[in-house]
Amino acid sequence: MTGLAWEQEDRTNRRLVDVEVRLAETEQELEGAIAVRFRVFVAEQSVPPEEELDDADAAAAHAIALVSGEVVGTGRLVRRGPETVQIGRMAVDQPWRRQGVGGQILDYLEAQASAQGMRHCYLHAQEYVKAFYAAHGYQEHGQVFLDAGIRHIEMRKEL
Repeated sequence: MTGLAWEQEDRTNRRLVDVEVRLAETEQELEGAIAVRFRVFVAEQSVPPEEELDDADAAAAHAIALVSGEVVGTGRLVRRGPETVQIGRMAVDQPWRRQGVGGQILDYLEAQASAQGMRHCYLHAQEYVKAFYAAHGYQEHGQVFLDAGIRHIEMRKEL
């Protein structure tokens, strides 16, 4: 899947660039996805490194967003039941946030889930970005909870 995103050249100039979103196909691409996660979750948000990687990574489908061959965003899809998937570990490098990259990753993961016959999708949104997921059709479910010391809310969507 290809799309466009704005790249900020300086304080006043922006230009559209091509963004390719697809599944990570090589070890190097998977390492790029994990590197984005570590920059966002570990370096920026102080998530302990040992909590960032988990057993679900081995079975997950990892989407990557590439700009000029560089991984700038990622998310993963984990099957949780016969018709249910969980989207998680959505992360976009700081310069690419609010440029449409995260939405493209989310759309891609949802399309992958639908293609696999999945009908239900949920995620654990960090509370400060729940409006992003709501804009993509997700609804809050349950109470706010802490994960790695960060406030989250479960959100659900029918595919």
